[in-house]
Amino acid sequence: MGVNADGAIGRATIQTSGYRAGMSKIADYQAQLRELQIGLVRYQAAALKTGAKALVILEGRDGAGKDGTIARITEHLAPRATRVVSLPKPSDRERSEWYFQRYVEHLPAAGELVIFNRSWYNRAGVEPVMGFCTPREHEEFLRDVPNVERMLQEVELPIVKVWLDISKQEQAKRLEARRDDPVRQLKTSAMDIVAQKKWKEYSAARDEMLLRTHTPIAPWVCVRADHKKKARLNVIRHLIRSVAPADIRSDFAPPDPDILFPFEEPALTDGRLAK
Repeated sequence: MGVNADGAIGRATIQTSGYRAGMSKIADYQAQLRELQIGLVRYQAAALKTGAKALVILEGRDGAGKDGTIARITEHLAPRATRVVSLPKPSDRERSEWYFQRYVEHLPAAGELVIFNRSWYNRAGVEPVMGFCTPREHEEFLRDVPNVERMLQEVELPIVKVWLDISKQEQAKRLEARRDDPVRQLKTSAMDIVAQKKWKEYSAARDEMLLRTHTPIAPWVCVRADHKKKARLNVIRHLIRSVAPADIRSDFAPPDPDILFPFEEPALTDGRLAK
């Protein structure tokens, strides 16, 4: 890739044919992925020059493909300007703090892209389902989070919220494959079994989260992720079109609406989201 005197990556150097082509016109997954990753590099080069920053919140059921999607997003980005945040369970001290406090220190500075692999939305999903928070704490979170996200948007921090959704059958298949693969043992946990046993409870928590925290300022998009590769490509396409400058995002077709779509209440009952 060519670099100009300012250290920026030249558009002419990295642009390849087919940016405007829809996904159906590029048969090969790797070819599509490469073009989208080049788009991400172009976005980051522009962000480093202008100081633009962005926060991506990636949520979804266990086994929905969050780690794989993040790996493809970050693969060719600058490590110093790209951070993936996946916080462990809070310490006793952190439990005594304002709930959002431990996340605030990880928010992006100028030129940075931060991806929360799970986020403050733990309090809308795993915590109430597993009894890790009280009903009052759950309710207070759902009440407060739209205001927190509004404040972040007001200081020019774009937030991209993505929910990866999979069917119960696909989740069972992936969790079983994870248990049987020696190199994936670090990804297994007792929570895998609970994910299937408490499927309905997780569905109800997801529905309430989407209904109450989807706002014009910080909307959710939902991704039908039973097909991992299609999900990854559409998430990256959405990310570029959400945060990149106009001259970059205009080179990319919108995501496939059969795979990625803005949340709306009918999606809870019309089959687009797994029940």
